[in-house]
Amino acid sequence: MKSLLCAFALLAFATNFAAAAEPQLAHMVFFTLASDTPENQQKLIDGAEKYLSNHEGVVYFSVGALAKDLDREVNDKGFQVALHIVFVNKAAYEKYAPHPRHNKFIEENKALWSKVRVFDSYVKTAK
Repeated sequence: MKSLLCAFALLAFATNFAAAAEPQLAHMVFFTLASDTPENQQKLIDGAEKYLSNHEGVVYFSVGALAKDLDREVNDKGFQVALHIVFVNKAAYEKYAPHPRHNKFIEENKALWSKVRVFDSYVKTAK
């Protein structure tokens, strides 16, 4: 029995260590609305919160409107709503992408946007 418990403990440790060794995956999505109104921005934000938050493997989720008051030469203003999701690893993202809740978000909200830009990258947290 002790051997079995030790084996399970070792397996759990190895699994957690392997997951920690993988880079996180940042999924950044920028939506250009077909009709840029405060109501449409809020609809898209609400839809993202409803369908895209709280997925397994998400370590960070945020969604919000363009910060119009930040107006430096380098600021890209070609979107109205930004979605930021960081997954624990690529495998978590690969479960999210085909998930029915993700597909429902697209189905219910795609009429709101005219363009979507997706930027995926591997990231690590600062030490």
